[in-house]
Amino acid sequence: MASFLHIRHKIHTLETLPAELAKWRAAGDRIVFTNGCFDLLHFGHLHYLAEARDLGERLVVGMNSGASVSRLKGPHRPINDELTRTHLMAALEVVDAVILFEEDTPYTLIQLVQPDILVKGGDWQPEQIVGSDVVLGRGGQVLSLPFITGYSTTNIEQKILGR
Repeated sequence: MASFLHIRHKIHTLETLPAELAKWRAAGDRIVFTNGCFDLLHFGHLHYLAEARDLGERLVVGMNSGASVSRLKGPHRPINDELTRTHLMAALEVVDAVILFEEDTPYTLIQLVQPDILVKGGDWQPEQIVGSDVVLGRGGQVLSLPFITGYSTTNIEQKILGR
């Protein structure tokens, strides 16, 4: 069982993440990167994150900041605040690092992380995925993992609202 200190240790900033990445690279670990809002965690997220982690030894999750989620999803989102979202994500065994980003896309963060494998969910073509040029340019892989039908934050939100 993960202690709270262990959970907090997995939440990084632009200043702390590079040292962790260097340590993993020195150990020969393949680094997988994915990103999203992860507003209300559900089975679809868990399945997707576990699949992503299975592709390498380390999984880094870039998480949209609250302001970024609002710009992308509307003023009613996020439902959960940054503290809740980052700590829930970091509590997952399959996640090795969580980092917030303020921009609407994780492009700058992907440039910093330089992952071996970049993963997104849905029916994106690899060349359409933000940051694919960075990863493919260094010989990495870009993959699109399928969503699990029927699981989405929007569906949960609509159910709560009784729609």
